[in-house]
Amino acid sequence: MTDVDVLRMAVFTDRPEGGNPAGVVLDAGALSEAEMLAIAADVGYSETAFVTGRAADGEVTLRFFSPHAEVPFCGHATLGTAVALAARASGDELYTFSTRAGLIRIRTRRTDGGLVEASFTSVEPVVSELDPVVLDRLLALLTVDGRSVESSDLADDYPPRISNAGNPHPVVVFSDAEVFDSLTFDPEAMRALMDEQRWTGTVTLLLPAEDGFAARNPFPVGRITEDPATGSAAASTGAYLRELGVLELPARVTIHQGEHVGRPGVLTVDIPLVGGITVSGTAVELPSAG
Repeated sequence: MTDVDVLRMAVFTDRPEGGNPAGVVLDAGALSEAEMLAIAADVGYSETAFVTGRAADGEVTLRFFSPHAEVPFCGHATLGTAVALAARASGDELYTFSTRAGLIRIRTRRTDGGLVEASFTSVEPVVSELDPVVLDRLLALLTVDGRSVESSDLADDYPPRISNAGNPHPVVVFSDAEVFDSLTFDPEAMRALMDEQRWTGTVTLLLPAEDGFAARNPFPVGRITEDPATGSAAASTGAYLRELGVLELPARVTIHQGEHVGRPGVLTVDIPLVGGITVSGTAVELPSAG
């Protein structure tokens, strides 16, 4: 495999030390699946995005690999790719990305501060029941002060669900900030449950906040155990809230994620009456790894 230029982007942040890092390869048309997986494993981020083709009409084919396997969709790597492309153009661009999850349309704009902000609209989401037995198994993996989390720790108004706006995410909402902040889990056991249930997205844990939600997203893969900022989870959260009918639509909520792993980020979620969920944020290119 020849040398491949891998960009490293920090997404859902305006500074390199925040948000969620993503690898981006803008010219991956000649790479095999095995090579893309090897590159993603070497980069070590939760996902790396690969531009594998560009059609005459401008449609961009995009694939995503974690260090573990290919995933259908990755929100933060989608934004990172769009920002990387737009930064090399005018900054104000409109892209259509063809992904394994479906077509994703994404708009970029250059902010007054000179950053590039991107907004993607997810595929049509699907929200379904979370098997109570599986929920109990998930809660048993989450511990606080030496005990497993119980259903009494969860928010009564937000029943657990599976929400899929590109990847399936179990969504669990907590009622107590101290419990939420103190949560720990065994990465290997969590990974095993996620693989068994085919949860290609993160496990999405939420806590209501004044302007939206705080989020934690277990995602044990490679050197990662908890994702700092998760675009597909943010879209799935928007779909989940719409399904529950807890908001007056259209609505905008803010998700704060990454504080628990030292990389704070902000995701803006716009929830329309129907259709895909729009997730927005800025991204910055990290210095070359050399």
